[in-house]
Amino acid sequence: MKKRVFLDNAATTPIAPEIIELISDMMKTHFANPSSIHSYGRESKIVVENARKTIANLLNTSPGSIFFTSGGTEADNMAIKCAIQDHKIKHAITSKLSHHAVLYPLEDLASENKIKLSYIDIDKNGVISLSHLEKLLLNNERTFVSIMHANNEIGTIQPLKDIGDICKQYNAIFHSDTVQTMAHYSFDMQELNVDFMAASAHKFHGPKGIGFVYISEDIQINPLLRGGGQERNMRAGTENIYGIAAMAKAMEMAYENLEEETNYIKGLKKYMIYKLKSEIEDVQFYGKCTDLEESLYTVLSCNFPENKNSEMLMFNLDIKGVACSGGSACSSGSSKGSHVLTALDPESSRPGVRFSFSKYNTKEDIDFAIDQLKELV
Repeated sequence: MKKRVFLDNAATTPIAPEIIELISDMMKTHFANPSSIHSYGRESKIVVENARKTIANLLNTSPGSIFFTSGGTEADNMAIKCAIQDHKIKHAITSKLSHHAVLYPLEDLASENKIKLSYIDIDKNGVISLSHLEKLLLNNERTFVSIMHANNEIGTIQPLKDIGDICKQYNAIFHSDTVQTMAHYSFDMQELNVDFMAASAHKFHGPKGIGFVYISEDIQINPLLRGGGQERNMRAGTENIYGIAAMAKAMEMAYENLEEETNYIKGLKKYMIYKLKSEIEDVQFYGKCTDLEESLYTVLSCNFPENKNSEMLMFNLDIKGVACSGGSACSSGSSKGSHVLTALDPESSRPGVRFSFSKYNTKEDIDFAIDQLKELV
């Protein structure tokens, strides 16, 4: 059988075997609607609430601040649209490096003249300017601020606590897309001035189609989805009990082994940086992604000199058995290319590649990827 390696874990991660087993077992025993009042329904409801408590404990917050969603995109949209509408916000700030799940709803609101949208300055590494943030907040009425914790394409990490402290000082509402960092970094919600955070289980070895939004108890919004009144009237729709239980378990597993797995993945990333620098001529790296402490340790984003294979680089790597990405997987198939890489270096035509790692990768995977890459670049 032809060898294949998966180095696109920022797009999605393989479901952990323990999670597959959990889902399979639960499907046999917990089929009832959690809203039903009979014993079957109550058993399903207990599963949902235990999962909520597990996640809340891991984030050092109350279960009342965790609301289950279909994933990160819904969580982002819920925070953005509901907060801006319910709090009559007329000004929003984000970065041009934000995920489209943030950019598009904000741009839609701006095109409808419901808000003025400001883009915060970034440096060559994609790090936001805190001084510009203060300037934008100082000269405007109450503002909605959305800054992603770590960029999914180049791995740049933003100073979440500093941003939150500034937002609190100016009475701004602060939302952060933490889809890439949830269950990869520790969060203590008692120390962070964050009003909303988004998470998605498939980024940490859970299933797709389930996520959650953290909503600070200091802020109130009305629901985005109306219907049966589930999630304490905050998110209508019958709960995905298998996904919810699986997400909580995957998150619990991640935090139980966080230090060990972080160090292991950092070792893989360090090894690939070494191999790229020593075996590929004129390789360049985006942002701070070669800094293991100041970038997302699961992501390594680089580019190569143009040659005859440049336009088909991703396709040819896939044919050779290497699954990686040319940017955000959510933009695959788009003719526009990466909005993140364009914002950082609009003049560059060098083909960019994002390799991203998980605990299931090995150094042998990297050696194989480098061997295939050498033939193409």
